[in-house]
Amino acid sequence: MKIKVDKEKCIGCGACEAICPEIFKMEDGKAKVIGKESKCTKEAADSCPVQAIEVKYR
Repeated sequence: MKIKVDKEKCIGCGACEAICPEIFKMEDGKAKVIGKESKCTKEAADSCPVQAIEVKYR
């Protein structure tokens, strides 16, 4: 699984970190990927109000 956050789209709402803190962390007002895979990754990506999170399955 590859997880990417588009920093241009990210509005820093923190929804991804609240849902999946083992994968996402807020840093300088933007989401940052800190993990590789978790069962909550897709839910966090789906919760992003601006679709700034891309999840690709290998």
